Amino acid sequence: MANETKAHDWSNPAAMAIPESGVFKDKVEQGRYGPIFPKTPACYGFSILAKVIPGREEKFYEHARTIEKAVADQPSCLDILKLHYLRWLLFPIKGDTYFMYQGIFDTDFDKYTEDAVTLFGATGITTVFENLEGFPADWKTNPSSFVKFVRDHQCPSFLEYGEYPYVSAIEIKKALQLKAAFSNMLDQMQ
Repeated sequence: MANETKAHDWSNPAAMAIPESGVFKDKVEQGRYGPIFPKTPACYGFSILAKVIPGREEKFYEHARTIEKAVADQPSCLDILKLHYLRWLLFPIKGDTYFMYQGIFDTDFDKYTEDAVTLFGATGITTVFENLEGFPADWKTNPSSFVKFVRDHQCPSFLEYGEYPYVSAIEIKKALQLKAAFSNMLDQMQ
């Protein structure tokens, strides 16, 4: 990861226009479950849009509170996912409720989804995706079914921008730790 970051200038913002397919035809890299979505200035990520099983909307808010508590109780509980950001939205379309999941992370798509299945198994926290129409019942024992669902519901972005492009979450945390240590040192000198 560090060598990859050195290949890009993190000090200048970068933007990347992405083909409608979500992958560059001349640079398609195959993963275990299909083409790897490209790393962009915003790192890796995906967005899915799926219909909520009617009557299950409150389950999403309950799950958000569960994740909030899990992170408060054990801040490192989601570390395996190498996340930068998650954003969850519920919204109506023609009388039905849809869920949009947006995640930005440092690993490729296949690894992220496999790690998510591992995380859910290790922590006992299930996935809110269980409340989506068509989500596979065997997702806990069959990561490929989880991946297929996500790929089938993926809405590829067509532009991604990074103010500090290609920088990993770990590198950002290290920089902030260094900043805090330097500030503390300066405070001690006064």
